[in-house]
Amino acid sequence: MDGPKGWKGEERAIRVPVGAVTLDGDLSAPERARGVVLFAHGSGSSRLSPRNRYVARLLNEAKLATVLLDLLTPDEEAIDLRTAHLRFDIGLLSERLVAATDWLMQRAETRHLPVGYFGASTGAGAALVAAAERPEAVRAVVSRGGRPDMAGPALPRVQAPTLLIIGEADFLVLRLNQEAFAKLTCEKRLVIVPGATHLFEEPGALDEVARLAREWFERYLALAEARVTRPSAP
Repeated sequence: MDGPKGWKGEERAIRVPVGAVTLDGDLSAPERARGVVLFAHGSGSSRLSPRNRYVARLLNEAKLATVLLDLLTPDEEAIDLRTAHLRFDIGLLSERLVAATDWLMQRAETRHLPVGYFGASTGAGAALVAAAERPEAVRAVVSRGGRPDMAGPALPRVQAPTLLIIGEADFLVLRLNQEAFAKLTCEKRLVIVPGATHLFEEPGALDEVARLAREWFERYLALAEARVTRPSAP
């Protein structure tokens, strides 16, 4: 799937040290970026997810930097393909998101930018746990067909405005999102995309996800960035 027309930015590979391992990722940073969105992919996916990359390109058009990051190493991915265990290890995934967030806060090109998380499937649960751990840095969270319920006791501690996007025909995940939504105490919104299934493969469904995510991040990351850059009153 190609990105939105008009995007001329360049993407470059990055390597993010996290404890004893190093994670591979792709960073796109438009000039005068107003924020940076870190993608947490879902179960069985990777930074090469065409759906996440499509959303990322639309965010780049909106002057938002994006980081598509593999939360597992190649060796761990090989193990997970056999066991499907690590993709559900929310503690591990959220720790790596926190470490990647700290890494962004140390880089000259991104340390001044408010951070957002875009989580899909189990990555949404990890994103919410990480947001609860880094409330000063993380200013917005978007979940696409996610499992926010997997954030468990972290849900009431999330301070970042959170948008949950679910397909109308994704029946089990819809119910789990509704239950998790009730436990969130931050500013929040739940949007059900008519006729969409879990992967938003229906015509126009992913476009609607991308539009909603873009508006959410533009609203909350641009607002946070303005607070940082606005000069103090004399």
